[in-house]
Amino acid sequence: MISVAAVYLAITASLTWSAEKPNVVIIYTDDQGFGDASHLNEQAKFQTPNIDRIAAEGISFTNGHCSDTVCTPSRYGLLTGRYSWRTQLKRGVMGAEGKCLISDDRLTLASMLRDAGYRTSMVGKWHLGMDFPGTAGDRDWSQPVQDMPLDKGFDDFFGIPASLNYGVLAWFRGRHAAVPPTVYTAKKPNRRHVDYRIKPPYQDSPEATRKAIGKRGMEVAADFVDNQCLTRFTDEAMAWIDRHQQSDESGKPFFLYLPLTSPHYPVCPLPEFWGQGECGGYGEFMIETDHHVGRLLDHLDQHQLAENTIVVFTSDNGPEKSWQQRIKDFDHRSNGPWRGGKRDIYEGGHRVPFLVRWPAGIDSPGRRDDSLVGQIDLVATIAEIVDADLPDNAAEDSHSFAAVLKNPDAAIQRPPMIHHSSAGRFAINDDGWKLVMPHRNSGLELYHVPSDPSESTSVADQNPEVVRRLTEAITTIVTSGRTGDGPAAANDTGHWDDLTWISADQYDALSAQ
Repeated sequence: MISVAAVYLAITASLTWSAEKPNVVIIYTDDQGFGDASHLNEQAKFQTPNIDRIAAEGISFTNGHCSDTVCTPSRYGLLTGRYSWRTQLKRGVMGAEGKCLISDDRLTLASMLRDAGYRTSMVGKWHLGMDFPGTAGDRDWSQPVQDMPLDKGFDDFFGIPASLNYGVLAWFRGRHAAVPPTVYTAKKPNRRHVDYRIKPPYQDSPEATRKAIGKRGMEVAADFVDNQCLTRFTDEAMAWIDRHQQSDESGKPFFLYLPLTSPHYPVCPLPEFWGQGECGGYGEFMIETDHHVGRLLDHLDQHQLAENTIVVFTSDNGPEKSWQQRIKDFDHRSNGPWRGGKRDIYEGGHRVPFLVRWPAGIDSPGRRDDSLVGQIDLVATIAEIVDADLPDNAAEDSHSFAAVLKNPDAAIQRPPMIHHSSAGRFAINDDGWKLVMPHRNSGLELYHVPSDPSESTSVADQNPEVVRRLTEAITTIVTSGRTGDGPAAANDTGHWDDLTWISADQYDALSAQ
């Protein structure tokens, strides 16, 4: 008979991480759908061997979700472990310029790891707000940018402020751009996709851009070209790893956050990728994206860092609306078997590739796991792995899934997860049941996603008890300011119109408890 002590020791050993804290790398693609990773889509019209390699050498969480269905709020959720709809941003995204959505006093994944002894760097697209010097047309670019990644836990930053359609486009290193965005441009035709390009020639004023292109110009640096983003970001990420390894702080673990700009518009693959795959320019762009993922993985190998580096690969939301045309033109489903895409409350809007590789810490690599997990859970998961404390006023919606990395038989006991559309509509997901709340002209919907992955038939009328239970659960999660146990926390605002099932009086009463 096995003793209780032996069982305890076995369990303890199975949950013990490496004595050395692991490095952490998060690769965050932009608008990549579930079906845009070839290991998740047997009918994919292009292959992603390097993305698939992460899955083969780690875990593919096939029920993994971003915390919103558009850019800014998903990035907020990933970095803070808190739903973005708890802030002032209730719908849509931010522009390039504005008060950062992450408040100065809020813990981020970067600040948590920095305080735990890590060197931290961000390379890529921010899109959470920056404070630029002056106003458009009256800038002093000799002054530093404020309220940006260096103020939110990152030691180093190279990248761009937001999506390429929002302007203020330049290669920022730290608080300054080497070439300031002092010229202007607007969207130009794109020969490889039904979107646009951001490329020279540029004009000297917004009015000159309107005269040349027919649209008022947005700020851009003279040396900025959209199709250089993936190469520049990957080059910079690898160079930062080189500098870290050669520095006096090489003994410190590092955190690298690499939010890429693909396959978000503009779809602009470099010429060497033209003609690859069977899905037009979009497929070429995903193949290029995969190529750069491979470059980074190879770089970790070359530095002998792969064994104790956690690599997370995921996307900020589902695919842009052009996914519908790709089905017609190429028989490729960027959203996989799910309904909808970017901005939608349905699965295609928020169920995305979600891969974790960590050779030193994952048992039985190459497996798929259908546990409900979210990007919002990364803060708590990594905190558990590196033994970092989370205060009560941080990561209020984050729940660790670390146990399943080491133990394939572990069950993730996660509270229900909230989904949120760009228009502000809510849904709650628990044990395969997904309740979509009424919103504007749309009524309440209930789906059992495992048996109805296309969310084609609402079964709300047949399951009143499920509706009641999930309505109570989402009401508690919204009004208590957190998900799960712990002291009640405050949302940043009072009641708002998207909470159609909660009156303002109910919200105030429940929030006060």
